[in-house]
Amino acid sequence: MAIEPGLAASADLTVEESDTAEALHSGDVPVLGTPRIAALMEEATVAALHGHLDPKATTVGMRVQLDHLIPVAVGSKVRADATLERCEGRRLTFAVSVTGDAGLVAAGKVTRVIVNRDHFMERVR
Repeated sequence: MAIEPGLAASADLTVEESDTAEALHSGDVPVLGTPRIAALMEEATVAALHGHLDPKATTVGMRVQLDHLIPVAVGSKVRADATLERCEGRRLTFAVSVTGDAGLVAAGKVTRVIVNRDHFMERVR
């Protein structure tokens, strides 16, 4: 199963109260929280890899770099688009953007690492 630059996928979200900075304890305003944006970005990267990994493998998050550019209200819809840019051994780097009706909400990079699922889980037991 080939993992090569260009793999891409999206993840959609309709912002709910539980997605807000207030609910996530990352601020005190009822708008889409930065931690939820990071999770949506990671969701898109995982979707891009779906069906491309060996059944014994998975990926784990290593780094999330993002610029949160504009606020998004509860009830609004946003989409994260992820495209695999670089494969360096087991390290995969994605360019990710989040857009909504008002334009570019956030942009950044997500790095994931391919691991053997069983060996990884042995480390946390």
